[in-house]
Amino acid sequence: MCGIAGMISFREDMREEAAVCGRMQKAMHRRGPDQRGIFLSRNAAFIHTRLAVIDIDGGRQPMSLNVGGSKYTIVYNGELYNTAELRHELGEDDFETASDTEVVLRGYIKWGDDCVNRFNGIFAFAVYDERSRSLFLARDRIGVKPLFYFEDKDCLIFASEISALLENPRIPREIDINGVSELLLMAPGRTAGCGIISGVREVEAGCCGYFTEEGLKLRRYWELRAAEHTESFEETVEHTRELVLDAIRRQLVSDVPVCTFLSGGLDSSIISSVAASEMRRQGKILDTFSVDYKDNEKYFTKSHFQPDSDPEYINIMAEYIGGNHHWTVIDVPELVDALDDAVEARGLPGMADVDASLLLFCREIKKHGTVALSGECADELFGGYPWYRDEDIRMTDGFPWAQSTAYRKGFISDELAEKINAEDYVYSAYRKTADSADKLPSDSPLESRMREMTALNFYWFMQNLLERKDRMSMYSGLEVRVPFCDYRLAEYLYNVPWEFKDYRGREKGLLREAMKDRLPDRVLHRKKSPYPKTHNPAFLDAVTKKLRNIISQPTPLTDFVKKEALEQLLTHSEHIPWYGQLMNLPQTIAYFIQLDYWLRRYNICLK
Repeated sequence: MCGIAGMISFREDMREEAAVCGRMQKAMHRRGPDQRGIFLSRNAAFIHTRLAVIDIDGGRQPMSLNVGGSKYTIVYNGELYNTAELRHELGEDDFETASDTEVVLRGYIKWGDDCVNRFNGIFAFAVYDERSRSLFLARDRIGVKPLFYFEDKDCLIFASEISALLENPRIPREIDINGVSELLLMAPGRTAGCGIISGVREVEAGCCGYFTEEGLKLRRYWELRAAEHTESFEETVEHTRELVLDAIRRQLVSDVPVCTFLSGGLDSSIISSVAASEMRRQGKILDTFSVDYKDNEKYFTKSHFQPDSDPEYINIMAEYIGGNHHWTVIDVPELVDALDDAVEARGLPGMADVDASLLLFCREIKKHGTVALSGECADELFGGYPWYRDEDIRMTDGFPWAQSTAYRKGFISDELAEKINAEDYVYSAYRKTADSADKLPSDSPLESRMREMTALNFYWFMQNLLERKDRMSMYSGLEVRVPFCDYRLAEYLYNVPWEFKDYRGREKGLLREAMKDRLPDRVLHRKKSPYPKTHNPAFLDAVTKKLRNIISQPTPLTDFVKKEALEQLLTHSEHIPWYGQLMNLPQTIAYFIQLDYWLRRYNICLK
C-alpha cells in the first residue's frame, strides 16, 4: 500500500514543480514510510510514498515502461489478488519485477481502460501516456483505496489524501455551503464524489477515466446489478463458502508478515480461523490482535446494539486458533489525545473516539506486522445490522443509521441555516441512492426494499467504515485487507434472496451456515456486536471539558456552529445519536472537538 499524487498540465512545465511535489509527498509520508519517489516531465509530475509488501526491491515507484514507441508511467496504491493469473495472461517472460505494480501497468498498456475489469483487488492508480498526452485514473470497484482530485482549466491535481492536495497552492482552503452541509448534516458519512473542500472531488468507487486537453471524463465501470438467483439454498451455502474461503486465501499472499484483527465477532473470527489454518499448513503461527479499554468491564452496560462485550469471545477464539494473541488496552487520556491525530489521518473530522481508538490500535499492530486482515463489509453484504431485520426501521423513509437531521440542523449558525434546506439535502441524497438500486420486475416488495437497503449500506455506511479503516491504519504504515470486500462476493450476494441471508431468523444466517465448521459454537451463534467503544464516564467528562475550553475563547468553530447549541450539548441533557449506535453523546461532543481542530489545522474558511 502506498500514497500517490500527481499533477498534469498542458500549459505549464511540471519540471518546475519539484518543491510543491516534495510538500505533497511529505503530507503522505505515513502512508508509505519505506520508499519515496518523484517523476517529473514536461506535462506530468508523479509522486509516490511506498509501503513495501510485495517485491520489496523491484516494486519501486513511479514506474515507467517504454512500449510501442511511447513511455508509460504509473503511480499505484493497492494490492491485486489475481496477480499470478494476470502475469500468465500477459506473458511471464516480459516482466522485469515480481511486483503487482508492473502487472497493473502492463495490463493497462495491453488492455487500455478495460484492464480494470480484469483486476481483482483494491487499488487507486494513475498512468500517464507521454505520446498521447493522456492521464488514466482508476479506483477499485468497492472503493477500498482513496483517490481525490482538483481540476482547474487544463490542470489536474490528484492524491490519495485531501491533506496532500492542500499542500498545493492552486487549491483554495475553502468550503462552500455544500461542504458545510456535509460536515454538519452527513458527517462522518460523505456523499460519494464529494471532497468537502471547494473544488475537490473524489473518483467514485468503481469509476475510471481520462484527463486530456479536453478535460476530465470519468465513467462507471462497475456497480451492483440485479440478476435472477437460480441456486437452491444448499447450493447457495456452498457457493458462499467457496467465495469466502477463496477471498481470504488470496489476501494472505505477502512478502511480509500477515496478521488478523480479532474482535470475537463472527466476521473477524471467520477470517482468523481460515488464516490460522492456512498458516499452519505452511508451518507458521498466526498473530491475532484485539482492542479493549481500561476499566471497560466495570462500566459496560448491555444494550440492544451491544448485547455483550468482546473479551470472553476473543479468549474463546484465541484458544481455538492456537496462535499468538495480542491485546491493546486503551485508557481515556490517550484516547482523548488521539482525537487530533485521527483528524490528521482522515484529513477530515470523523468518528471521534471510534476513529481515534482504531488509530491507536493500528499503531500497536504495526509493531508486530505490516499486513492485517479485517472483517469489514460482511454486515453490509449479508444483512448483519439491526436495521436490516427490524421491520419498523427497515421501512422508515431515510438513512436507517442517521435519523438525526432535525437535531443536527439545530447546530448550524443562523446565517448558514438560511441557505441550507437540511431536510431536503439529506432526504434527496437518501432517495437518489435508494432509487438507483438495481431491481428485477419479479422482485417482491420485501426483496425490492432489501436491495435498497443493501445499496444504502454499500454506498454510504460501508464507505465511511472503509475510509476509517484505510486512514487510521495507513497513518501507521499498516496495510489492512478486507476479504469480505471481494467484488465477487458483493456481486453474488446482491442477488441472494433475503430469506436465504436471514436463515433461521438470524443476522448473517447464511454466513453462519456456510462457515459453521470453522468456529466454536459460542462464537458462531454470538449476536451481532459493533466495534467496541469505551464506556468509562471519564471520557465524557474529558471531552466535555475540552470542548468547553475551546468555545470559551475565539474559535473558527463558531463561524459555522451556534455557540449556544454547543453549550446546550455540554449540559448532557437532551441529545439524539449523531450517527447510529456508533456516535452518541460523548462522540458528538468529540466530533465538534475534531471539527475545531480541522478548521484550525488546515486554516479552512468559508467561501
